[in-house]
Amino acid sequence: MKTRGFTLIEMVITVAIVGLLASVALPLSEVVVTRAKETELRRALREIRAAIDAYKEATLEERIKKPAIGESGYPKSLDVLAEGVDNEKSPKKEKIYFLRRIPRDPFETDPNMKAADTWGKRSYASPPDEPAEGEDVFDVYSRSTRVGLNGIAYRGW
Repeated sequence: MKTRGFTLIEMVITVAIVGLLASVALPLSEVVVTRAKETELRRALREIRAAIDAYKEATLEERIKKPAIGESGYPKSLDVLAEGVDNEKSPKKEKIYFLRRIPRDPFETDPNMKAADTWGKRSYASPPDEPAEGEDVFDVYSRSTRVGLNGIAYRGW
């Protein structure tokens, strides 16, 4: 049977090929999206960790008010990094900013959650194998339970 120059068999073969290509392309696009989110996660973790380290360095240089005895010198919250702190060495007490804004965890699905709340936080006093929040923010990690394309859980990055 001919339909507009194509036989029924040719049409069925064409539809089968298009279906096969579509079934291969869908998982590939999911990998591309995951890889983009992983790149964003690496960038955000590096940015926040660099800001935490810069804050600690500023306390050691006494540009930020000295921490009380027993305090670590790390920021009390992630918000402090973006809100800024007074520069104790400046006559005008100008603020020092460590981040323009707090990046979101790209694997957090709740769009209403505040950016700082999308991260798991580890205090200086918590053990490295069991991170827990505390009086300060020593490190951040993804709260996602997913495993990355490299086989390592996102919370371990």
